[in-house]
Amino acid sequence: MNIPIDFAWLEATMLAAVRITAFIVIAPPFSYGAIPMRIKAMLAIALSLVMGGAVAPGYENLATAPFLGALTVQVLTGALLGFLVLVCFSALQAAGNLIDVFGGFQLAQAFDPHSLVNGAQFTRLFHLSALALLFSSGGYQVILAGLARSFEAVPVDGIFEVSGPAELLVDGVSQMVLASVQIAGPLALVLFLADVGLGLITRVAPALNAFAMGFPVKILLTLMLAGMVFIALPGLVDALTSEALRMLRGVQS
Repeated sequence: MNIPIDFAWLEATMLAAVRITAFIVIAPPFSYGAIPMRIKAMLAIALSLVMGGAVAPGYENLATAPFLGALTVQVLTGALLGFLVLVCFSALQAAGNLIDVFGGFQLAQAFDPHSLVNGAQFTRLFHLSALALLFSSGGYQVILAGLARSFEAVPVDGIFEVSGPAELLVDGVSQMVLASVQIAGPLALVLFLADVGLGLITRVAPALNAFAMGFPVKILLTLMLAGMVFIALPGLVDALTSEALRMLRGVQS
């Protein structure tokens, strides 16, 4: 029995699987620790089989040393793409951290081993809500579409330009910080003014012990204003998904 094997297709599919696996391990929402690793591996293999027909045309078999080099490049490419998506969605986590700091919730800080997030209530709440919205709204499909387009920009036997991803990383970090301040900035300002008001009351009437009332007042204000931010969360996730797709398209060979 003679079973023909297209080694060019097999090598191209293997290289695609390496890039997709590195991407899934790092990029949200697939990187969430509660998803078993075997599920992530099965998803990566299934996606690579789907992409095999698109990446194989024009691919030529490589020798051992060039093939190992191509494997290394694919790991770096997938990790870079996943890190760009991670940086983009870290804005919500940073916004939740700002709310925890100004709202006085930072004392209840805890480490979540699934998401690898160390933060208080709103940090973890915003992180988990963003992951849930990505799955429920189909945003993960947009991210996978951006990953599929990366094979057109950077073929499995090619290499990306170093200057482009470096600019994207700098731009992504700056945009993440700006987005987190825009999301949580108004709430943080109100809580800061509440502290200033309580301080003035203490100066005018020290017997009132305004700071003893400050804790329930700040908690009430935080819950009310954070609820308004939470209502706007679907739109924020949609905007961050579009930004992540733009950054994925920015990686060129």
